[in-house]
Amino acid sequence: MPDNSCDLTSCFLCKHCLSDWKELIAIKKRTLHLKKGTLIFKEGNPVEGIYFITAGSIKVHKQWGEQRELIVRFAKAGDVLGHRGFGATQVFPVSATTLEDSKVCYIPYSFLQATLQTNPAFTYRLLQEYAIELQTAEKRMRDLALMEVKSRIAQALLEIASLFGTDAEQYISIPISRQDIASYAGTTYETVFKLFTNLVAEDIITSTGKRIKINNTIALQKLVNEPNIE
Repeated sequence: MPDNSCDLTSCFLCKHCLSDWKELIAIKKRTLHLKKGTLIFKEGNPVEGIYFITAGSIKVHKQWGEQRELIVRFAKAGDVLGHRGFGATQVFPVSATTLEDSKVCYIPYSFLQATLQTNPAFTYRLLQEYAIELQTAEKRMRDLALMEVKSRIAQALLEIASLFGTDAEQYISIPISRQDIASYAGTTYETVFKLFTNLVAEDIITSTGKRIKINNTIALQKLVNEPNIE
C-alpha cells in the first residue's frame, strides 16, 4: 500500500539528485510498504516505473525452463529495482519479489526521464550501477558454467552473508530458504539439502529452518576454490 512517509534523503534517487529536485520527488514518488512474498513486478510485463529500496530485502529472478527459476541477484536497502527494463522493448526481463516486509520508493517512467535529463550526478551514478551489475552478472554466468555445484552453493552462502550481514547471534540477518539458495546457485533443492546435511555435520554451518549461521568461513571458501574435475 502507498503512503507519503519518505525522508527524501535515504534512497538512491534522493542521495544523488539536486537538492531543489527533491520538492518534485516528494510530489511524484509513492512510498510502498510491501509484505513478505509480494511480487513487485513480473517478467514480461510493461515497464511503468522504477523502484528504490529503502528497507527490507528482495530477490530478482527469472524463469529458467518450464518449472524452475534462477535468482539473478539479491537486493537490499539502497539498491535500485526495475532499471533492467529500460531498453528498446520497455518490458521487464526479470521479476522481483520481497523476501521480507520491505519498503520501496516508486517513481513513474516519465518522471524518471525528466530526472535523468536534469540531474547529471544521478544519471552518472545510475550508469555506474548498470556497469557494476553487468560485470557481476557476467561473473555469475561464468561461475554457473564452470564451477562445481557444491562450490556454487558455498559461494552463494558467502555472498548472501556478505550482502545482508549477520544478527546478534551471528545468523545471516534474513531468513532464506534452501529453495532460494538453490535458485541462486543454479541447482536443485535436493542438492542443497544434501550439502547442507554434510556442512551441518562438519559444523561448517548451523541451520535452523530458514536461519543459517556460517561457523567456518575458511572451510566454505575452500569449497568455492575447489577445481572443476570435469
